[in-house]
Amino acid sequence: MIEVKSASKSFENLKALDDVSLSVQKGSVYGLVGSNGAGKTTLLKLIAGIYKQDSGDVYIDENEVYENIDIKSDIIFMSDDLYFFFQYTIKEMAKFYKRIYPNWNEERFNNLQKVFNLNIKKRISSLSKGMQRQVAFWLTLSTMPKIMILDEPVDGLDPVMRKKVKNLIIQDVAERDMTVFISSHNLRELEDICDHIGILHKGKMVIQKDLDDLKSNVHKIQVAFDKIPQDILKDEGILYKEERGSILLLIVKGNKEEIIDKLQKYEPKILDVLPLTLEEIFIYEMGGIGYEIENIIF
Repeated sequence: MIEVKSASKSFENLKALDDVSLSVQKGSVYGLVGSNGAGKTTLLKLIAGIYKQDSGDVYIDENEVYENIDIKSDIIFMSDDLYFFFQYTIKEMAKFYKRIYPNWNEERFNNLQKVFNLNIKKRISSLSKGMQRQVAFWLTLSTMPKIMILDEPVDGLDPVMRKKVKNLIIQDVAERDMTVFISSHNLRELEDICDHIGILHKGKMVIQKDLDDLKSNVHKIQVAFDKIPQDILKDEGILYKEERGSILLLIVKGNKEEIIDKLQKYEPKILDVLPLTLEEIFIYEMGGIGYEIENIIF
């Protein structure tokens, strides 16, 4: 289990993380989203043991992570900014990983060549960005990690390869109880794979919930009246509202049944509850704390 307790981290005058706490259960997939500069990469590097927090604690299986070789041998961190030794081929890089990671699985490495279909004698620096990302996943999955930490992992991958990689990750979570901590701006991808979501903003954890719970607490409602009652617009649970003639589009936080009962009292002509994506939830939740865009059209 990953556990972060009141962790803070600063770089000179910048406070990247401010009293952040979270917990991730073994065998789950935790998605981290947030505004630009929110501190997501810093948090990932604390969990990976690359950075040491200024205050607070970061534990994996009740052990401190930083400078803990035994714990870190079971963790792999794939950075947004990939790095490989410039002259190395895929085969040479695999030999390096084999020396570093004690759980390296040579058989799996060979089997995964059929998935990624890349020549292991190719120098990695000669490959395209998307191919280099495939190499990173190929090597990462071959280390058989207990914890996989991913920062913007699908950047550069085409839709088919994204699906393949996603399936491989889900397979490892299901079969090996692997834990995944993933940060991405591609909320559609996170929605498909994550069971828990954390929203980080200006170094603070704004929301941390089970994805199903998060979706069950925010609702997109389209309602039509002969004349829109102004009382509705004063509801504190409304995260966003948009008037389109006699039609009112609302993003409302709270219990769905209670919200519908309240709206029914105004005798609407039409009342529809529409599907809400994780991306929309993020936009409207962030708008509620002052980080918003105007004139959103879906």
